[in-house]
Amino acid sequence: MHKNFKGIEKTVFGRGSFGQLGGIVEEQRKSPNDFMLYLVDAYFKGHALEKRIPAKTQDIVRFIDVDPYEPTTDQIDEIRDTTLQQKGLPAAVIGIGGGSIMDIAKAVSLMFTNEGPSKNYQGLNLIKKPGVYHIGVPTISGTGAEVSMMAVLTGPEKKLDLKCEWTVFNQVVLDPELIASVPRDKWFYTGMDTYIHCIESRDGILNNAYSMAFGDQALTLCREIYLGDQSGQTPENDDKLMVASLMGGLSLTYSEVGIVHALSYGLSKILGTKHCFANCVAFQHLGDY
Repeated sequence: MHKNFKGIEKTVFGRGSFGQLGGIVEEQRKSPNDFMLYLVDAYFKGHALEKRIPAKTQDIVRFIDVDPYEPTTDQIDEIRDTTLQQKGLPAAVIGIGGGSIMDIAKAVSLMFTNEGPSKNYQGLNLIKKPGVYHIGVPTISGTGAEVSMMAVLTGPEKKLDLKCEWTVFNQVVLDPELIASVPRDKWFYTGMDTYIHCIESRDGILNNAYSMAFGDQALTLCREIYLGDQSGQTPENDDKLMVASLMGGLSLTYSEVGIVHALSYGLSKILGTKHCFANCVAFQHLGDY
């Protein structure tokens, strides 16, 4: 297996690192008229994090409700078209939220520079041009969306990703303090997505030393988080989970998902089951295969 894949250009990790977002964003503001597009999980509207978003007067802050729905191609097209009609092309797109918000930010970034509906680009390497600069700030960990080269969308006919090297974020801000308020059930199911990523990568037919190096370390962290003497939702485990999510995503980048994700996509498309919960449902039966 030989893959020439693009990684994240810049990463900042650590508690309190969200405070650096303003400076990171300003590097992309080349003129006073430039504006940023912030796509934020609606969960944070009216909460403390909303006041910490470093948006300026000309910027757009758009809150998006992703519960119970997952990103759709129509949603991506609407965000792009509305933004272009209102203000034009943003200097950067910043996604603040969980895996769905990460995927929306990546997809919107690409669709600003690629004409037509996003459903036309569901598949591998169908994107023709790189998107605008995009920054990911995860507020829940497990999906690996902050590092992956995929933006998974539900279209009119299929649930499939926009997958190419330009999907990858230019910059990510990994602040474990942001996942402290995640409800326990979502913290568990989303974190299990990382565990499942690593099992599929390790036991799949495309496994290799590179993918297993990331996957094995992520598995070790997950077992400490869920089964260790200090298991559970603690600040220390939030740190570990954020790193495990990143490493699990990197493991998949150099291998592939397996039957669990194939089945969970079907559950999401047909029954509307949330991705991480659907993964856990399918994962219970993985041993049979």
